[in-house]
Amino acid sequence: MNICGYKLSGVHVAQVHAASHHGSLYNRSFIESFEETPMLVAVLTYMGYGILTIFGYLRDFLRHWKIERCHIAREKEEQKDFVPLYQDFENFYTRNLYMRIRDNWNRPICSVPGAKVDLMERSSRDYNWTFEYTGRVVHDVINLGSYNYLGFAENTGPCADSAAEVTIKYGVGVASTRQEIGNLDRHEEMEKLVAKFLGVESAMAFGMGFATNSMNIPALAGKGCLILSDELNHASLVLGARLSGSTIRVFKHNNMQSLEKLLREAIVHGQPRTHRPWKKILIVVEGIYSMEGSVVRLPEVIALKKRYRAYLYLDEAHSIGALGSRGRGVVDYFGLDPCDVDVMMGTFTKSFGAAGGYIAGKRELIEYLRSHSHSAVYATSMSPPVVEQIITSMKCIMGEDGTTIGLKRVRQLAENTVYFRKRLREMGFIIYGNMDSPVVPMMLYMPAKIGAFGREMLKRNIGVVVVGFPATPIIESRARFCISAAHTKDMLDRALSVISEVGDLLQLKYSRHRIQPSLARPFDNNVYEDIDD
Repeated sequence: MNICGYKLSGVHVAQVHAASHHGSLYNRSFIESFEETPMLVAVLTYMGYGILTIFGYLRDFLRHWKIERCHIAREKEEQKDFVPLYQDFENFYTRNLYMRIRDNWNRPICSVPGAKVDLMERSSRDYNWTFEYTGRVVHDVINLGSYNYLGFAENTGPCADSAAEVTIKYGVGVASTRQEIGNLDRHEEMEKLVAKFLGVESAMAFGMGFATNSMNIPALAGKGCLILSDELNHASLVLGARLSGSTIRVFKHNNMQSLEKLLREAIVHGQPRTHRPWKKILIVVEGIYSMEGSVVRLPEVIALKKRYRAYLYLDEAHSIGALGSRGRGVVDYFGLDPCDVDVMMGTFTKSFGAAGGYIAGKRELIEYLRSHSHSAVYATSMSPPVVEQIITSMKCIMGEDGTTIGLKRVRQLAENTVYFRKRLREMGFIIYGNMDSPVVPMMLYMPAKIGAFGREMLKRNIGVVVVGFPATPIIESRARFCISAAHTKDMLDRALSVISEVGDLLQLKYSRHRIQPSLARPFDNNVYEDIDD
């Protein structure tokens, strides 16, 4: 594969060109950037965590001697000789660091989570251990946190109308499993539609996206099997792999050399001790990685999977509906054959504005899972209005509703994503991920700036998600913006103006290279200096 690396003042960009001497695996440029953390910023970040840790131990000392009030869950004095239910030291980070900035999370909203939301205002008198509601509502907060990629999380329009009609006819719950008397005709129609949408033989749906991974991977792999997992895979994939009892080996994020090395070793050496061949080798990857904003190198993964005769499990929770000219995910984005992916998984919780997840693939696979998956056998059926929301939104994307609204939303999302990412880079922020990813991580680094950024943005009526350790590496705290087709250009410009203002206030413009703003000028690779990747 002809991979050209570029470097500009510490900015690392990998671009995979369409042509290569191994054949044309890519039909489009593949550009992702991950600028290195500036050394001074890294040092100051470690110092910040060090100071917080010292003061955390001091506060724990004061709590022990009853000088400072203790709010944490602790064992009673009379139970001190029992095996502890709560691990005191394990909660050190939670009570001393997380609690101080806890007001940035779990904010209750009282409206549809669309392009704008209404938030219930709350305050705390004990440093975020408890909250009180003021009774005031903060209206028209621009929402840059919800995974509402195509804007289908709405209470008006055809989706809402259809869901209301189905609720009247079927009710809001089924109160049974699919295998008993909870299988509705709408469930059958939804699964056929999902299979058609993805271009595969069959599909089945589940009521919870997390359980779709954690309960189905154990049904597909077990003892004597090998799971090769990307190091940045979601917790549901990690849990599913662990529950399966399979041997798990982790390869570096999106690194095909690391993956091929593990595949080659697995074929050559076989299972530990016995050296028997593995019963099954399952490669587990995601379409879009929700913390990095990167897109899987699917053409190369499929090529390796075919070469070493492994199986591929693709989690499209964030990419389905959000990537591809037809909104059909990362397979559509690269123009690949869906049949080359053995297990296609995705969720309805993001682009479709609903709930639950799906597994799709060959008919034999789905029939096997219907009788062997714990999530299929024991879980209650999906709620009828949720099913109808999925059907209506999916038909809209496919154009089967007789309109082009769905396709316009897919295109609008792509335009909004490119515009938003480009403007942030021009301002001097460090942005991670693929240029086409609607998940946009902006680096904050220092722990004090995590809470400060979220609060300052909300003061200016912009709702954002901030993320820190342990969800990210300790020195890679970030804000994560999620772009939606429902965002207008005026909304994005307003948000960008506020981000720039807060970025100047908190000194967040860390990038060592600032791209000059341009009008309708295509991305010019000539400004980069060639280096080895």
